Amino acid sequence: MKKVITYGTFDLLHWGHINILKRAKDLGDHLTVALSTDEFNQLKHKTTYHNYENRKVILEAIRYVDKVIPETKWEQKVDDVVNNQIDVFVMGDDWKGEFDFLKPYCEVIYLPRTVGISTTKIKKDLHKN
Repeated sequence: MKKVITYGTFDLLHWGHINILKRAKDLGDHLTVALSTDEFNQLKHKTTYHNYENRKVILEAIRYVDKVIPETKWEQKVDDVVNNQIDVFVMGDDWKGEFDFLKPYCEVIYLPRTVGISTTKIKKDLHKN
């Protein structure tokens, strides 16, 4: 079985999220999503509309997602890859090169983001109204 992992906040779920989850799952048989906790988002100076538990429930309902684990710190990625026997690490291409340190442990793939949509764009558009 080929296992894939990706990371993110996944707040205000939109088709860009679904696209990246589908493409990540297409790279293997099992997709784990490391979901940023509320505390970790605070450290990143990120605010979310939905709390961790609600974002986790939403992700678990998506057919492409097999497992959701908490992301609590930047430094956990090597342990996550090793402990979950991950074969492929996937992130959006806006992070290109940032996670190449994982290459000794697994394949690293940067996927293109979906053009025209992001949680940041949704939040900005909502504030216009």
